Amino acid sequence: MIELDPVIHAPARLRIMTTLDEALEEGDEIAFPALQKLLDMTPGNLTTHLAKLEAAGYVSSTKTFAGRKPTTLVTITPTGREAFHAYRAQLLQLLGGSR
Repeated sequence: MIELDPVIHAPARLRIMTTLDEALEEGDEIAFPALQKLLDMTPGNLTTHLAKLEAAGYVSSTKTFAGRKPTTLVTITPTGREAFHAYRAQLLQLLGGSR
């Protein structure tokens, strides 16, 4: 029986992980507002789902300053990328696809 990762499986978190995996190369980061715009999510909703992904070790965030303005940068971790690729492979297998 295929068991999908429940941390990634929630629709909003799946969208976040898909976006980060596709948009970021290893070691790249994206600013929180840019990610929010890409996903069309409210700040509170995005923050809540990022916190769950961060608790699982799938994403990390860095708070910094751009001049005097605080900025949050988000990245997918190697563990997160591996978990997402495993999730995707399991989902394709469940659906009868290949990849």
